[in-house]
Amino acid sequence: MSKIKFVLILLIVYGLYKGYEVFTEFEIGVSDRVAVLEEAADYERQDEVIALMMYLGNPPRLNEHLLVKSKSKCLDMKQIAEETSFAYYECAVVDANIRGGKIISINEELEVLE
Repeated sequence: MSKIKFVLILLIVYGLYKGYEVFTEFEIGVSDRVAVLEEAADYERQDEVIALMMYLGNPPRLNEHLLVKSKSKCLDMKQIAEETSFAYYECAVVDANIRGGKIISINEELEVLE
């Protein structure tokens, strides 16, 4: 009899675990789908993001910019770029217009990351 109770308790715990997993995956899935739909709809938004920016010329003029997901990734990419090029690179938090996961234009540079 105790083996049956033990198996039933395990089944109930497993069912609760699966229910929790389904609920959390649903929330994550919805936010992912919203992001995909915004990109597909060519939706433009204004947001504060981290950008790797390349400056060329004398005086330096912004030539290219790239949206980066994290500060550490940006600093790693900056180091690699400076080793392979003669341009000036800078990681910064910027206020930018974004469409489809790409920076369309930079409105304001808010903070330079070191």
